[in-house]
Amino acid sequence: MYYFVFSTIVVLIIVGLLYIKSYYDRLRWAKKRLVKIQGKWGKPLNTRRNFDLIRTYLDSANDKNKVSVQTADDLDLISVFNYIDRTNSKPGKQYLFKLLYQPTTDIDALHDLDNAVEDLNMDIPGRELIEVELSKLNSPDAYFIADLFLKEHKPVFSSVVNFYAKVSPFLVIAALISLIVIPNIYSFIFLVLLFAYNIGIHLTSRKAISGYARSLPQLLIMYKVAVALVKSGEFGSTTAVKQSLINLTGLKRALKFVNIESRFASSTSDIGYAAFKLFKLLFVIEPNTYTSSLKQIAKYSTDIKEVYEFIGLADTLITIQSIRDGLPLYSKPEFTGVDGKIELTELFHPLVANCVTNSLYTTEADRGALITGSNMAGKTTFIKALALNTLLSQTIFTSCAKAYKAPVLKIKTSIKTSDNIDEQKSYFQAQASAILNIIDNSSQKEDIKSLVIIDEIFRGTNTIERIAAAKSVLSYITANQNFVFVSTHDLELAELLDEDFIVYSFSDSKDGRVLVFDYLLKQGLLKSTNGIAILKSMGYPETIIDEADIISERMMNRYLV
Repeated sequence: MYYFVFSTIVVLIIVGLLYIKSYYDRLRWAKKRLVKIQGKWGKPLNTRRNFDLIRTYLDSANDKNKVSVQTADDLDLISVFNYIDRTNSKPGKQYLFKLLYQPTTDIDALHDLDNAVEDLNMDIPGRELIEVELSKLNSPDAYFIADLFLKEHKPVFSSVVNFYAKVSPFLVIAALISLIVIPNIYSFIFLVLLFAYNIGIHLTSRKAISGYARSLPQLLIMYKVAVALVKSGEFGSTTAVKQSLINLTGLKRALKFVNIESRFASSTSDIGYAAFKLFKLLFVIEPNTYTSSLKQIAKYSTDIKEVYEFIGLADTLITIQSIRDGLPLYSKPEFTGVDGKIELTELFHPLVANCVTNSLYTTEADRGALITGSNMAGKTTFIKALALNTLLSQTIFTSCAKAYKAPVLKIKTSIKTSDNIDEQKSYFQAQASAILNIIDNSSQKEDIKSLVIIDEIFRGTNTIERIAAAKSVLSYITANQNFVFVSTHDLELAELLDEDFIVYSFSDSKDGRVLVFDYLLKQGLLKSTNGIAILKSMGYPETIIDEADIISERMMNRYLV
C-alpha cells in the first residue's frame, strides 16, 4: 500500500511539473507569435496554401452570385487570394476565400462589414491579442472543422466495439488492482492481452476516425478561442455566438479527453503529450470519445457553424484592414443607383508591381468602351483591373483606386479563352460559348446590371465576320443597360459603335529599336500600332519589315482617313 501511495504522489508531482512547463511554453509561444503578427502587418504572406481544403466552405454554398469558373480564371483569383490573405487561422482563410468568390449586391451589408472593420481595428493592442488567439487555429487540422457542420455524420464503430470500449477501461483497472494486491501471472497475462487487443482496435479504427481525430481537437480549440474573443469586448453584438457557446457546453464535456489532448497539441515533442497518447491507446479511449461526441455534433451542428463563422469573420475583419494599410492607396467604394455612371480615379491592379494608375469616367449615354492599343501596352491589364476592383469593392469594400464610384454590378468576363482539344472546340467556339453565357445572364429583365469585360472579341475567325458579329453582340449587351469594356485591335469597330461606345487607347513610343510604354489610358482611337515594330526589334529580315510597313500604311489609310 505504501508503494502505491508513493507511486501516486510521484505521478502527481510529474503531472504538475509538466503542466507548469506547458503553461510557460504557451506564454513563450504567445510572445513569439505577437512579434510575428506585428512584423507581417500590411504585407502579403509568402506561404503555401492548400486550396483543396481552403475552398471546402465555398463549395458548400449554393449562391447565384458566386463568381463563375470562367471569371475566376480570367481574374486570376487564386493569385489575388494569395495577395490579400493575411489571416491568422484556417477558418479565417476559408471564410475570406468564400467572401472573395461571392460578391454581394447588398449595399447595407457592405457598409455593415466596413463599420465592423473600423470598430475592431481601432484598438491596435486589443486587435493584436485577438490575432494571437486566432493563430491558435493555424494548424492544417483546423481546416476540417467545417466538415463537422457541412457533412452528414454516421456511426464510426459497430455496436460490439462500442460496448467493449465502454467496459474495457474497467477491465484494465481491475487487472491492474489484482496485479498490485496479489501479484500473479494470470492477471499479468490478462492485462497484456487486454492491451494487445486495445492496440489492435486503435490501429484498425484509425482510418474510420481519422477525420474526427483532426477536427474534434480543433473544435475544442475553436471553442476556447471564441470564448476569449467574446470576453475581449472588441466586438459588437455577440448574443448569437454566446448562445451557441452555451449550447456547445455538453459537447465540450463529451470531448473531455480531446480537451486534455488539445492542451498538448501545440507542443508535440512534449513528453506529457506522448504519455497521454499512450494512455489513450492502451485504454481504448477514442471509440468512447467519438461515439458520444458524434451524437452531440449532429445535434449542435448549427451552433458549430455559428461559432466557426464568428471566428472566420473576426479574422477577415482584421485582414481587410491589413490589406488597406498595405496598399499604396485605396478608397472605400461609393455605390450609385442602377442608372448611375462609372467614375474611377487613379485605378490600378494590386498584383502588378508599380502599376501605373488610370482614370475612367463614363457618361449616362455611353455605357460601353472600346480599349484599343499597341501590343503589351496595357489593354488587358487595365480591363482586368477594372473587373477586379469591382469584385473587391463588392466583397471586402475596398478598391485599389483613389476613388471608386459605380452601381453594384454582376461581373461577366471572357478573357482567358483557349482551344479545348478534349471537346474539339476552337478558340472562336470557346469564346463564342463564353459570350453567349454573358448574353443569357445580362438581359433587360435583370434587376442588377452587369459589368462585361471581353478581351479581343471573337479573335480566331475572319476579319469581316469577326467585326460584324462583335458589333452586333456589343450593341445588344449595351442596349440592356449593361456596362461593357472590350479590348480590340479591330479599328473598324470604333466607327461602327460610335454612338454607343467611348474609344480609349494605349500607345507606345520608340527609342531606337526599343519600344517604350507609358501604360496611360488616353481617350480617342490609336492611330499607330507596334506589331511590325516588335518584329523589327526581334531581328526579322528588313525585306519582310519594309513590305509589311507598305501594306500596313495602305490599310491604315483605308480605315483612318
